[in-house]
Amino acid sequence: MSFVITVYVPTGIVMASDSRQSITVEGKTPDGKTLSKVETISSDFVYKTFLLARQKVGINTFGDSLLGKITVESHIKRFAEEVLDDDDDVTTVPNKLLDFFRRDFPQADTAFHVAGFKRTDRKSTPFVFFCHVGKERIQRQNVPPDTDKVLYGATWGGQADIIASLLQPAPSQPKPPVIWDAMTIQDAIDFAIYAVRTTIDTMRFQARPKNVGGPVDVLLLAPDEPARWIQRKEYRGESSWVRS
Repeated sequence: MSFVITVYVPTGIVMASDSRQSITVEGKTPDGKTLSKVETISSDFVYKTFLLARQKVGINTFGDSLLGKITVESHIKRFAEEVLDDDDDVTTVPNKLLDFFRRDFPQADTAFHVAGFKRTDRKSTPFVFFCHVGKERIQRQNVPPDTDKVLYGATWGGQADIIASLLQPAPSQPKPPVIWDAMTIQDAIDFAIYAVRTTIDTMRFQARPKNVGGPVDVLLLAPDEPARWIQRKEYRGESSWVRS
């Protein structure tokens, strides 16, 4: 499981994710009897937020993280190399991405946020899409149905019950609104990190599988500057204090 979030405000888009990969292992006894399934953490160093640099498009992924026993990260790298052209943009990537994954994994419970800006008539328009492989679904998230009026807000995926309980109103308990239209880029960055970190920290104290965790990656997309990483985990070697 994962937790990813995409925050879209008037001056930019922020995408963030955790780094934990959990898998379910089903073993067998020597005489062939099936053992109970066990969910375990396989890594705290999985990338779930990606930048397609040539297209200036960001991708968040959640859901099934191993397809054909290969990470979604590996598949996305192949997708960028084999499918995309320099003239692709945020409006063409979602369909190509879905076609790429459905070719080999049509039933996959894997989903994506695809986000970026497209400049037309001297105006940069933000696009945020939700894509689901198994459901063969693409839906633009930052406009109301059947209109082109841009709205601001946040969309999240994966283990979303914690952040939803904090922000989404319930009939018996209205919640104060978040004024997305007034949010600055720094506010959006802070909110994205808050959402991921709060999910991780809350799950730590709950009696439930700890399937969200690890470092938080944060990507910024803005119409007037190159896409860039606000924070991103890096490969590292043995610490200098470790002695053999």
